Amino acid sequence: MSVAATASAPVGREPEADDGRHWPEYAIEAGLLGLFMVSACACTALVEHPASALRAVLPTPLARRALVGAAMGLTAVALIYSPWGQRSGAHFNPAVTVGFLRLGRIAPGDAAGYVLAQCAGGALGVLLSATLLSRWISHPAVAYAVTVPGPHGAAAAFAAELTISFLTMTVVLAAAGGRLASLTGLLCGALVALYITFEAPLSGMSMNPARTFASAVVAGEWRGFWVYLTAPVLGMTLAAESFARVRGAHAVPCAKLQHESSRVRCIFCRERQAAAEAALVGVRGAGPA
Repeated sequence: MSVAATASAPVGREPEADDGRHWPEYAIEAGLLGLFMVSACACTALVEHPASALRAVLPTPLARRALVGAAMGLTAVALIYSPWGQRSGAHFNPAVTVGFLRLGRIAPGDAAGYVLAQCAGGALGVLLSATLLSRWISHPAVAYAVTVPGPHGAAAAFAAELTISFLTMTVVLAAAGGRLASLTGLLCGALVALYITFEAPLSGMSMNPARTFASAVVAGEWRGFWVYLTAPVLGMTLAAESFARVRGAHAVPCAKLQHESSRVRCIFCRERQAAAEAALVGVRGAGPA
């Protein structure tokens, strides 16, 4: 935990210690994306399945996408502000994790743990949905909520995924270090809702390699998978690089999307404090005897 965070903790309430074992955060990341995928599968089934009453009252694709977008945006907000989200940082997206890795806000080992957990958790979420919803999500109209390139092809899908990923990471980084830090989760939820409503016809709106992997591995649908494996990571890394060049990596205080409570353990602040302490030791060691 950083010195500043420790100092801001309320009297009588000690911040949770970091014992160096970060597997709870990895497990949380798996759980967060798993829950997100359960919500995605359920919402898609309720809106797109031909037997659904909602499908009958929402005849236009735009209206159905708007409803799914609102539901998934609210899901993202709930997960980001949840106790789990505040503990792990609520990445539940390898592209977000890689972006923070570029900025030096997450250790490489933790980044690898996050990415593996996100992929596993997402797949388990789709498997759970398949068990609970059975024929509903296996129907071609639902197709396990897979994301594949739209009628304009893989190139258009790549460009769209690159663009929305770049914009999302830029918003996250700009908000995180300023007065809008407490609204980061709401901004992310709003973007998710807008993207699903208006961008989904181009790429299905993934912005998340683990999210696409989760549906693809269960559905056996790998069409255009390279788009979702590369474009989100490239877009968010470019956003992190651009932000670092314009404002400096120091302008991003932490790799958490929501970091308001000093009582919640933060493995990212600990990494920064350890690096600063190591640098200080090095400076002292280089001084006169």
